[in-house]
Amino acid sequence: MTEVVATETLVEVEDIKVHFPIKRGVVLDRTIGYVYAVDGVDLAIRRGETYGLVGESGCGKSTLGRAMLKLTPPTSGRVVFDGTDLSAMRGEPLRKMRRRMQMVFQDPMSSLDPRQSVESILVEGMRAHGLDKDRETTAKRLRSLLSSVGLPSNALRRYPHEFSGGQRQRIGIARALTVDPELIVADEPVSALDVSVQAQVINLLEDLQEEFGLTYLVIAHDLAVVRHISDRVGVMYLGGLVEEAPSDLLYAEPLHPYTRALFSAVPVPDPIVEDSRERILLAGDLPSPARPPAGCRFHTRCPWRQEQRCDTERPALREIVPGHRVACHFAEDIRSGRLRPHEVRPELIEQDGTGGVVGADDPLAGPASITEALG
Repeated sequence: MTEVVATETLVEVEDIKVHFPIKRGVVLDRTIGYVYAVDGVDLAIRRGETYGLVGESGCGKSTLGRAMLKLTPPTSGRVVFDGTDLSAMRGEPLRKMRRRMQMVFQDPMSSLDPRQSVESILVEGMRAHGLDKDRETTAKRLRSLLSSVGLPSNALRRYPHEFSGGQRQRIGIARALTVDPELIVADEPVSALDVSVQAQVINLLEDLQEEFGLTYLVIAHDLAVVRHISDRVGVMYLGGLVEEAPSDLLYAEPLHPYTRALFSAVPVPDPIVEDSRERILLAGDLPSPARPPAGCRFHTRCPWRQEQRCDTERPALREIVPGHRVACHFAEDIRSGRLRPHEVRPELIEQDGTGGVVGADDPLAGPASITEALG
């Protein structure tokens, strides 16, 4: 984990929302609802730090990362990058701004064009931003970048299929670096790699951050990876940010019930620690992002649920201790032990053969495949 000294904010996200329409019809395509992939997220990333974003599959973390770069247009809200509001930017101004913001994608094979050589892949971005002015200078820069990511210079003449998964991810990282970005959004950068290679790529990202002065948003579901690389961590659940804190503080004392359940599910190789630590087994399934629960999104599975507020009032993300924000009405009571957990009884919903609810006149109660739109 890199020590962060600067406190200047580089990226600020204000009440960002990304809602995907659900359409039905062959001739007349009508919207019958929305998938609330990201639904009102506020966060800030400081210059030079690594911000980790975690959560289970379908919580919207990848969609949030893409919305920050405007690869996925936000439905509403603002993204402010280095004092510039990206919300109204279009065309050439946005294209120029994107030079300062790059992305490393999850699957290095699908994000690299198999018909292009490594040299062609790396030069493409430089050429788009007018940085490929001199052939000799460009060749020298490409060799330097390959050396920085741990690849030989003869890799320039080869094609993506000739490399291993870890090497392909290094090419993806080099591609992001060709245009001298300030922010890199790394979407599950090691999840497609072997465990033995993951540590190499994570250490590479840390070395590059120090060498080039980069700021990272690292999206992952592997809590160990996030803990190792991140300065601060945000936890997402069903389209919203439920907790945010410095990495060491969050892992030492998670305050939100969902974060506590998430951390308790991580296996520990020490049997003594495994037997003594808190275990929270969540009842029920993750609600549909097309029909999120009213009030607190987590109340349908929360062992500390209090019906008076949790079922009706959505909690705001507020600071409980310095630097530690939590979206929970009763975080202080849970932390102090004044509020004790209780059994959660999930409702059983009978479904028909298509995935819809039997007897329910609800066009949104269809199959769970809509979560494929989320990250």
